[in-house]
Amino acid sequence: MGDELNPGEVATTLLASLSVLVRRVRQVPVEGGLTMPERTALSHLARSGPTTSSELAREVQITAQSMGATLGELRARGLVERRPDPHDGRRGVMSVTDAGHQALRDKRNARAELIARALTNGEFTPAELEQLAASAPLLARLAQNI
Repeated sequence: MGDELNPGEVATTLLASLSVLVRRVRQVPVEGGLTMPERTALSHLARSGPTTSSELAREVQITAQSMGATLGELRARGLVERRPDPHDGRRGVMSVTDAGHQALRDKRNARAELIARALTNGEFTPAELEQLAASAPLLARLAQNI
C-alpha cells in the first residue's frame, strides 16, 4: 500500500460506504416481497438448514414469540414447512420450501436490478463502472479475510 494511504482510514471509509449501500438497498420495498423479519428468518433458515423455531430465534436474537409469529406468516405463504423433529416428536423442525428459496432468489434479483438501474442512470462514467467492476472481487476477498 502506498505511503499516502492509511489502512485505518481506508477501512473506515469502506465500512461507512458499504453500510450506506446495504442499508439503502434493504430499505427499498420489493413488490410482493418479504418483510425484514421474514427475510431474516428465511435467510437464516436457508443458510443453517432445518431447525426449531426457538433455535432460530436464538440465532437471530429475537424472542421466541416473535419468531413464532414470523414463521407462522411464512408458513401461511408456503415459504417454510414444519415437520416433526426426528429426535423429539414433540418439537417441530422448520425448513425452507422451494417457494421460500424462490422468494429469496427473487429478492436478490430485485436488489441486483435496483443497483443495475442506479449504475446505468447516467451518474457513472464508463471508467467509474470499470472501477466498480474491478472492486467487486477485492471486496469479496476482503470479506473472506475478516
